[in-house]
Amino acid sequence: MPELMTVLGGGVIPGSVVLLGGEPGIGKSTLLLQIASVLGQAGASVVYVAGEESPEQIALRAARLSLAGGGVTLSSETNIDALLQALSDSPPNLLLIDSIQTLRTDAGSSAGTVAQVRECGARLVEWGRRRGVSIIMTGHVTKDGAIAGPRVLEHAVDVVLYLEGEGLGPYRVARCVKNRFGSTDEIAVLEMTDSGLREVGDPSAALTQERTSTAPGSIVTPIVEGTRPLLVEIQALVAPSGGADPRRMATGIDFNRLLLICAVLSRRLRLPLGKHDVIVNAIGGLRVTSPSADLALALAIVSSLRDVPAAPDLAAVGEIGLTGDIRRVPQLQRRINEAARRGYRRIIAPPDAVPALETVITVVPVATLHEAVELALSEYPQPSDLEVSSPGGRSP
Repeated sequence: MPELMTVLGGGVIPGSVVLLGGEPGIGKSTLLLQIASVLGQAGASVVYVAGEESPEQIALRAARLSLAGGGVTLSSETNIDALLQALSDSPPNLLLIDSIQTLRTDAGSSAGTVAQVRECGARLVEWGRRRGVSIIMTGHVTKDGAIAGPRVLEHAVDVVLYLEGEGLGPYRVARCVKNRFGSTDEIAVLEMTDSGLREVGDPSAALTQERTSTAPGSIVTPIVEGTRPLLVEIQALVAPSGGADPRRMATGIDFNRLLLICAVLSRRLRLPLGKHDVIVNAIGGLRVTSPSADLALALAIVSSLRDVPAAPDLAAVGEIGLTGDIRRVPQLQRRINEAARRGYRRIIAPPDAVPALETVITVVPVATLHEAVELALSEYPQPSDLEVSSPGGRSP
C-alpha cells in the first residue's frame, strides 16, 4: 500500500508511535493484520497484541484474507506491565496494539477508562521510543468522531490516522490529522474487499462508475480530500410525506448542511419541501462534509422533486449562502480539472470560475441558486407554477 505509507510519512518510521482511530467495524483490525503480514514477510519481527479477539479468531481472519503469518507473533496479554516485561528481553521491530482501550495496569480502575488509557499509552510511548520499537495502536471513536479517551493520547503520539467511511459502503479514507514525519494533507482511498483493504488507483472512476446518468436526483460534484480531488455522486429522493412532520435523512452528508439547503430552497425558490420527505446520499460510503457540495446537493433535491434529470455530462460545485447566492470554494481549478479528466463537459460553478486553457470543459458561472437550477434543469417550472402560497395568502 504505497499511498498509505505516504500518508504515514513514507512508511513505518522506526521508534514512531501511530494512533489509528475509527468507528467499530470500519476495518482497523483488518488493516493492522495486513500491515503485520506484509512487514512479517519482509523480515521484520512483529508482535500483534489482540485484546479484543482471541489468537484463534485472529488466525481465522488471516486465513480468510489469505495472509501469511510468517514473522508475526500473537499475544492476548492485556496487562501492560506483564506485556512490556515479556517483550523487553527481545523487542520486536513493530508492536501492534488492538486496542489501547483493552490494556490495563495493576492498579486503578478497569480497562478503557480515561486514566487507564492515558497511563497505558504513556508507558507504551516511553518504552517504544527507548528501544526503537515502532508501535501502532488502535482506538475507538466517540459519537462526535473523536478518539475516545478523550484525546488524551493525540499529543503524545507521532501520527494520528483516522479511518473513515460509512460502515455499509465499500470505500474507506485513511486521513492523517497529525504527522511529525510528513504532511497532513495526504489521504489514501481504500476499498474493503474479500481479501481485505486494497488501494483504489482512480477513486473518481470507482465512485461514479455505476451512475445512471438519466435518473432524476443525481448530480456529480468534485470534492477535495487532502490534496486529492475526487468526483462523488450526490443522490436525492424527494417524496410526499405521510405525516405532519416531513423527514430528513442524510447518509454521507452532513445533516446540518441538508437542513440548511432545504431551508434555502423552501424560502428562496419557494419549493414545497415542507410537505415532502428528503433523503440524500453520497454514493460510495464517503463522508462529504465540505460546503463545496452544497450546489450539487440542492440541484439533486430539485431534480428529484420535479422528476427531471440533469444532463449526464454536467457537474456542479459551489457553496450556497443563506441568501441563495453561490460562493467560491477553495482549490476550484483543481476540482474543474478533475471533472474534465473524467469526461464531464460542463460544470456549474461560482461566478468567478474560469477554465484552464488545457481543459475542454465548459465552466458555467452562476451567481444565484435560481440561475443554477434553470441552467441545470431546463424543464424546471417558474415560481408562479408551483402550488404554494405567499405569507400574505396570495399566490406568488
